[in-house]
Amino acid sequence: MTLTTSGSSIIEALDVPTRDLVSLAIVIATGDEPALRGAMARAVEQALDPLWVEELMLQSYLFAGFPRALNAAREWRRASGRPAPSEDESIDPVRAGRFRERGERTCATVYGDMYTRLRTNIKALHPALDAWMIDDGYGQVLGRPGLDLRRRELCIVAVCAALQQERQLHAHLHGALHAGATPAEVEGALELAGTSLAPDVRRRFFHLWARVRG
Repeated sequence: MTLTTSGSSIIEALDVPTRDLVSLAIVIATGDEPALRGAMARAVEQALDPLWVEELMLQSYLFAGFPRALNAAREWRRASGRPAPSEDESIDPVRAGRFRERGERTCATVYGDMYTRLRTNIKALHPALDAWMIDDGYGQVLGRPGLDLRRRELCIVAVCAALQQERQLHAHLHGALHAGATPAEVEGALELAGTSLAPDVRRRFFHLWARVRG
């Protein structure tokens, strides 16, 4: 795929707060502790919506691992001075039964007409993985209010690219479009991640994006 605009022009397809959020997602997933500390300080300086940061911090455990989610939470608390909420829907036993339904609905939005096939394939790997994906991943995390699914998916696109998780990137390139992101916004998120990738990897991912777009 030949890009007709510069990388900075591609990135500018994202509004500034979304661009800042996607950039933070990449640092949470790939940065060392000093980089993460600096990124959280910038988030405070940029007046990035604290609720967005909280939600990004939580969803990072799905794609970057629990240790990085804990590190992100620690640095966010330090930089922002905001205490953790005293309550959350995920620890409310009355709401727990609703997560399966919300997870199925959110996952179906992301995967579109591939949703049934996805469930079949994941169950074939292990039924526990399917249950965790729906109940925890899409129900308790990605289906939460506080950050819209479009921005969640743009962050996921960038993280999957930065971590070179090509299969998941393929799925979430589609997912971002299904969640309402424009092609230009998806390309902007991909370009943000691509700035830190080797040129051949970046080219491969943009070829993948070209195939997704058809």
